[in-house]
Amino acid sequence: MIEFKILFCGRSHKYNKEEIDVVIDAMQTAEPLTQGKHLKAFEKKFGEYIGGKNCFAICNATAAIEMAAQLCQFQEGDEVIIPSHTFTASAYPFLKKGAKIVWADIDYETRVITAEKIKKCITENTRAIVVVHLYGYVADMEPIIALAKEHDLIVIEDAAQSIGCEINGKKAGTFGDFGIFSFHSHKNITTLGEGGMLVVKDERKAKIIPQLRHNGHCAFLFEREDYWIPAMGNVDMPEIDGFQFWPNNYCLGEVECALGAVLLDRLDEINEEKRKRAIKFIDALADYPELEFHRIEDNRHNYHLLAASIQNSKRDEFIRKMAKEKGVQCVIQYCPLNRYDLYKKEGFGKADCPNTDRFYDSMVSFPFHHSLREKDLSYLVESTKEILEELREI
Repeated sequence: MIEFKILFCGRSHKYNKEEIDVVIDAMQTAEPLTQGKHLKAFEKKFGEYIGGKNCFAICNATAAIEMAAQLCQFQEGDEVIIPSHTFTASAYPFLKKGAKIVWADIDYETRVITAEKIKKCITENTRAIVVVHLYGYVADMEPIIALAKEHDLIVIEDAAQSIGCEINGKKAGTFGDFGIFSFHSHKNITTLGEGGMLVVKDERKAKIIPQLRHNGHCAFLFEREDYWIPAMGNVDMPEIDGFQFWPNNYCLGEVECALGAVLLDRLDEINEEKRKRAIKFIDALADYPELEFHRIEDNRHNYHLLAASIQNSKRDEFIRKMAKEKGVQCVIQYCPLNRYDLYKKEGFGKADCPNTDRFYDSMVSFPFHHSLREKDLSYLVESTKEILEELREI
C-alpha cells in the first residue's frame, strides 16, 4: 500500500481564528439552526460580492443544479447541451427532470466549451445550455449568451469551480439565467465540507425558490385566530404558468452560512495565492514541454485545480512513479461522461468530442489545495522534474 506524502484530496484550506470563532458562536447562539439570520446574511453578502441578486444558499451545488433543471420546465423531447468533460453532477440532474443530453466538445487549450462548439450541437429541440467553468477558468460567455439569445435558450452556468473569477469585469455565474456555486471540501472556500449557492435571474422563478428549497412551506391564504390551528404553515406546490414544481429539502444550516459569509472576505486572497502558486509551478517546469498547462495570470482563472496534459504517451507511468517513488498522489479527472455506465444505460453513450477524448486520455491533475505548505509545493516541483527526467531516459 502506498503511503502518500502529498494527498490529492486534502481539505481546500485551513480556517483562521475569526472563521473558527464564527462557527463556535453560531453553534451556541443560532436560533434556529437553519433558515435563520445567517442564511439571509450569507445570501445578501454573496450577491454583493458577485454583483448579482437573487442568491440562495443550498446544501450543495448538485442540489442547486437540480433546482435549476427543475425550473427549466422541460417538455418531452427537449434537449440540453452539456460538455462531456465535466463532473457528473453537471449532467444527470437534467436527465432526472426529463431532458435529453447532447454532448458538446471542449476547446483543447482552455478545456471548456465555446460558442463554436455549442453551435454545432443546436437542434430544433434544444432548450438549454450548461456552461461549465472547469478547473476554475471562465468560458468566453459573451458569444455564448449571444448565441443563446439568438435561439431562445436557457443558460445554466456551472461556476462550482470558478468562484471569484471574472471576464471583462463581470463575475462567473452572473451571465446566464442560472448560476451554480459550490463550497465543497475541495473547492477554494468550503463551508465545512458541503454547501452551494443558486443564482436566479428570472424574478418569478426567484420568488418561488424559498418554497421550492424548503419542503413547499408557505403561508396560509387566510387569517388564523390561533396560530396553531392549523399548526405551522401551509405546504403547497409552487407554480409558474400552470407548471407545478414538487418541493425539495435543500437547506443549508446556519453554522455553514455564518462561516460562508466570513469566508467571502478571504476568497480573493485565496484565489490570488493559488493563481500565483500555479504560475510559479508552471514556470518552474518550463524546460519540460512534455507537460502542457493552461497558463493564465489574471482573474479569469482561480486554479481550483492544476491540470496538465502529458504529450509523450507516458501519462500512466508518470502517475505511477509519482505515487510509488515520491509519494505524490496525482489523479486523472473528468472521464468523458458518455463513457460512464450510467449514461450508456440511459442511451447517451455516444459523443463526437475529439478534443475531450484527446485531453482526458493524456491529462494529469496535481494535488493543489490551498493548505499545501511551501515545502510541499517545492517537493512537488522537484519530484515532477525528477520523474520526467527518468521518463526521458526510458
